[in-house]
Amino acid sequence: KKKSAPFKRLIAIGILSLVLLTSFVFIARGKKFKPAWHTGNYFGLTGSTGPATAILREHPMMEQAQPGKTEAAIFVDTVAYREKMLHLLNGDSSGMWPVSASYPRSGAILPFKRVIAFYGNLYSKRMGILGELPPDDMLEKLTGEVNRWKMADTTMDVVPALHYIATTAQSAPGKGGKYLQRMPFKQIDSVISMAKRIDAIVFLDIQIGLSNLEVELPMLEPYLSLPNVHLGIDPEFAMKNGTAPGKAVGSFDAEDINYASEFLARLVRESNLPPKILVVHRFTKGMVTNYKNIHTKPEVQLVMHMDGWGGPAKKLSTYQLQIRREPVQFTGFKLFYKNDIRDHNRLLTPGELLALKPQPVYIQYQ
Repeated sequence: KKKSAPFKRLIAIGILSLVLLTSFVFIARGKKFKPAWHTGNYFGLTGSTGPATAILREHPMMEQAQPGKTEAAIFVDTVAYREKMLHLLNGDSSGMWPVSASYPRSGAILPFKRVIAFYGNLYSKRMGILGELPPDDMLEKLTGEVNRWKMADTTMDVVPALHYIATTAQSAPGKGGKYLQRMPFKQIDSVISMAKRIDAIVFLDIQIGLSNLEVELPMLEPYLSLPNVHLGIDPEFAMKNGTAPGKAVGSFDAEDINYASEFLARLVRESNLPPKILVVHRFTKGMVTNYKNIHTKPEVQLVMHMDGWGGPAKKLSTYQLQIRREPVQFTGFKLFYKNDIRDHNRLLTPGELLALKPQPVYIQYQ
């Protein structure tokens, strides 16, 4: 039968629509199409961080931001991410926090979970709780601290961590003249094995002495390429002026931190890993220079970690001066089981640390 003119028009419109849709898909694929918000920060802001209420701005989801053939989903659930960042902000009204940064790749630990870490070295009982106690007792004590933090903040999941000093600064020059000692791989292997017993993550910490990150980081690449191993770098023992460690406090510049960050980012991209956490120790202004030049990346989550010991007032003041006033991305706080209680002082409680603005998301016990 002869088709009517309106019916012919409907067929033509349908064919044209199909052609246009197919063309759009091919163009998008050919240009690796990315939404306008693909490279934006997590509040949809393009300039400096605005008021805290900007967090609540509506923002499209970025669960699958056009990943490549070998990539996992690039970005996390952005709604949940903003909710956790608002929680960590804790009512801060300074305008400095939160810091404008890109969304992380999927699998990010921060800010979804708070990390509770035990720090130390297996060769020394004086360098931290990690090496002070027998493994079973140490893991039991860490589990207890994790449970305390879970009860203190029921809105945050908690992940335990073993923060192992893999390269230790030395007071003597040693064989290579670099004032450091690299731990044997079998010790790192044993720490990773211990961590598996309680589903903990691992941090490898580097005290470079008179060496540099460009030399030391590649030696740990096989471990840093593992999905559950992260990195800590300690400016206190980075002696750029040639002074022996312990004689003065060293420093890292933004350039050094950016090198470590890009080193980790490359591993994440090449091996399709979840984001790495990079912890930078700090307790004086001079330990980190040019902080405004530190770059954030979707592959790396930066924690500026308050590392000083003393009574509660001194530690809280250091956090305000060296961490809060010079924002980078996330914050951390160290508690010393022994040094913090000298001179009739006491350890700060989880509740007291949760009152900080912003809240630390990485807590380390030494």
